[in-house]
Amino acid sequence: MRTLLAGLMLGAAFLAAPAAQAQSCGSGGGASVCLIANGLADNIQLGWTASGTIKSLEVYRDTDANPVGRSRIAVLPASATSFTDPSAATGTPYWYWVRFVTNAGSYNSGAATATRGSACLPTAVTPLAQVGGVWAQTDAPVLPIGSSAVLGPQPASGGSWSWSGCGTTGSARLQTIKPAAACKANVVYTNSCGAKTALTFNVAVAGVMRDLTSLQLSKLMSPGWNVGNSLDATPNETSWGNPPINQALLNGVKAAGFKSVRIPVTWTTHVDANDNIHPQWMARVAEVVKYARNAGLYVMINLHHEGGWLDNVTYDQQPANNARFAKLWTQIAEHFKHHDDYLLFASLNEVGKQNAPWGVPPQQEWTDVQNGYHQVFVNAVRATGGNNAKRHLVVQGYFTNIDTSFDRAVLPTDTIANRLFFEVHYYDPYNFTINGDGTMWQWGATATNPTETWADEPWVDAQFDKMKARFVDQGVPVIVGEYGAYLKPNYPGMAPYRKAWAEYVTRSMSQRGLVPMWWDTGEMIDRVTGAHKLPDLLKVLVDSAK
Repeated sequence: MRTLLAGLMLGAAFLAAPAAQAQSCGSGGGASVCLIANGLADNIQLGWTASGTIKSLEVYRDTDANPVGRSRIAVLPASATSFTDPSAATGTPYWYWVRFVTNAGSYNSGAATATRGSACLPTAVTPLAQVGGVWAQTDAPVLPIGSSAVLGPQPASGGSWSWSGCGTTGSARLQTIKPAAACKANVVYTNSCGAKTALTFNVAVAGVMRDLTSLQLSKLMSPGWNVGNSLDATPNETSWGNPPINQALLNGVKAAGFKSVRIPVTWTTHVDANDNIHPQWMARVAEVVKYARNAGLYVMINLHHEGGWLDNVTYDQQPANNARFAKLWTQIAEHFKHHDDYLLFASLNEVGKQNAPWGVPPQQEWTDVQNGYHQVFVNAVRATGGNNAKRHLVVQGYFTNIDTSFDRAVLPTDTIANRLFFEVHYYDPYNFTINGDGTMWQWGATATNPTETWADEPWVDAQFDKMKARFVDQGVPVIVGEYGAYLKPNYPGMAPYRKAWAEYVTRSMSQRGLVPMWWDTGEMIDRVTGAHKLPDLLKVLVDSAK
C-alpha cells in the first residue's frame, strides 16, 4: 500500500489566462502519454501518465503552440513521469511536449501550457478504494475476479474531478468499476484556484486459486509442449531463428490437444547492472503468458539460460548466487502475483556443476547448492503474497537427471502443503534422440539393426517407475519438462522409430502419472500461423497421454 501525495501534485494557476491545462494526450505505436504543465513561483512542473511499452522520453518546449521550431530541453529514462523546468522565464507562457519512442517509432503527447510565477499551489490528494465493502488508503487496489470496487480519492469537496480509464468517466468523485483485467484509472483534481493534481489507480484483478493439490492439478495438465528457442533465446527472442510468439501459435498448441505449455524464459540478458529486470522484457513475458491463458492452456515459466552463474554450485559462491536468484524471482513473482492457478513457476532449468565430466557422480557440495536454490525460490515466491501464497511451484533435480534426482533430491520446505511439483528431463538414448552427429537411427523392439539397446522399452519403464515411487506415490507430481527425439537428415528411415519412441515414452510417463512436455523448437507447429506441420506425430503424443 502506498499513497501519492506531494510527489504527484502538479501546480497550476497562473497570473494570466490560461491558468492551467487538463491532461493533453498523444498516442502511437501501442503507447500513449498524457501531459500536464503547471506553473509555480520559481519553475514549471510537468507530470504525465504513460501506458504501453516506451523505450525513451524527451521533453520539448516552445513559446507558442506550434511544434515547429520547438527546442529539446531534456532526455529522460522511459520510467520517468515528471520533469521540472527552472529555466522558464517568469510571466512567459510556454508550451511543452513529451516525445516518446516505441518499437514502432516516435510520437508526441499533446501540448500542455503553463506560465512560471503562479501563487496557487496544488492540493494533496489521498487515494482511497473500497473493495469488499472495506475502504483502504491505496492507489493499487486488488479485486477478486468478477468483483466491483469504488474509487473515492479525497478531498471530498472544494474542487472538481476528471476521470478516464478502467471504466471510469465524467466528473463524479466516486467511481464504481468492475474490470475484467488489470487496468489504470487516471484522475485529475482541480482545486478552487485552478491548481491540478494527477493520480493513477493501478487496479489489479486477482484470478481464482482453486483448492487443488499439485497432484490433482497434474492430471489436468497432460500432455504439455515447449515453446523452445524463443523467450529463452539470447540475446533476444528472435536470435535463434524463430519469429516472435503470437496468439495463433498458442491457439495451434491448444487445437493439437495439448493442455499445458512450458515457456522457457531467459532473464539475465534482460537486467541492468543491479539485476533489475527491464520493464519491457517483463511486459513481453506477461504478454506471452496471456496468449497461453487466452488459448485455455496451463502455462509454466522458469529461469532458463542465465549465463552460467547458477552453475557455480560451490559453497563459496552460494551466498551471492542465492541473493541474485532471490532478487530475480521476487521481481517475477511480484509481477505475476495476481494470476490464477493456471500459471506455475518453475525454479530452474538444467542446473549443475559447470564443465563437470559427463557421467561422473556429482559431489555432495554440488547437489547441496542446487537443492538449496529451491528453498530460496520457494521462500522468495511465497513472500510476495497474493495468489503466490498458494501458487503451484516446480523444482528440479540436479541437471534434471532422473537417477541423480532419485538419489539426491531434497524437496524444499513450504508454507502450504501439496503445492510442489518435481521436474526431470528425458533424452535417452542420447545418440538416438538429440545427437545430430550420431549414427543411431533405430530404436526399440522393432529395430532390425540397433546400435544400442540399453535404453529400450524396459529401461524407459524402469526410469519412470523411479519417479513414480520417489515422488508421485508420495503426493509430489512429476513433470517431464523436456523430452523428445529428432530426425537425422542422413537417415531417412528414422521416422517410424522416432514415432515408436515418442509413443512408448509418452505412454510410459502417463501411465505412471507423470506429465510429459515435448521439447519443440519449430518443427511441429508453425510459429506464425499455428498450423500443424507434423499432425501424425502430434496425434501420437496427445493420444499416448490419454
